[in-house]
Amino acid sequence: MNYKQIDVVSKTFVTAVTQRGWRRYGKNFVYPACYACTECKSMRIKVKDYKYSKSQRKAINRNEETEISIHSPRVTQEYIDLYNKYHRYKAKKDGWKHQDITRQEYFDNYVDGAHDFGKELLYHIDGKLVCVDLIDIVDDGISSVYCYYDPDYPRLSLGKYSLLYEIKLAENLGLDWVYLGYWVEGYKPFEYKEDFRTIEMLEGFPRIFEKPGWSLWKKK
Repeated sequence: MNYKQIDVVSKTFVTAVTQRGWRRYGKNFVYPACYACTECKSMRIKVKDYKYSKSQRKAINRNEETEISIHSPRVTQEYIDLYNKYHRYKAKKDGWKHQDITRQEYFDNYVDGAHDFGKELLYHIDGKLVCVDLIDIVDDGISSVYCYYDPDYPRLSLGKYSLLYEIKLAENLGLDWVYLGYWVEGYKPFEYKEDFRTIEMLEGFPRIFEKPGWSLWKKK
């Protein structure tokens, strides 16, 4: 991975690099151009006329009582506790490497550099925070930055539901795409992305002055 720290950026710049496969974490922009390796593929969902699967409609229906609000990113102890709870769960269930995040680390990765385009979607059930979904709203779509949730609510499929809500939010805002970030064939943590329909994949690793080419992807 290539990393570039950029302190001040415009929404136009973030749109351009997102279209070319870059990801933003705080003030750092990440680009998957590793020597002799092309495994990381950028994916996006076409929002217009998206057809929800039966399981996706069930996830939406189960979350009828879930309250969602949108804010500028911030850091609170409630966020830190939920973030660490989620990652401890993933470490136990899926073998993720985990070390509790500090408030400063959280700020550097998810709050700093958000400017006017970075947002957080908060999910509450009966007043309790159960999910935080961090996104960038760019000129042509929504870029999924990171999502974490309370594993004590498995029936709600909060990870899946957060992406379904991104699709709906993009549609309401008149945007064309939801940028999913990277996918690596056979890598289990990314397999959930394969369940979404009308997915396009970025061709290669275009430079900033090159026109990006996206083509329809179908699950094998």
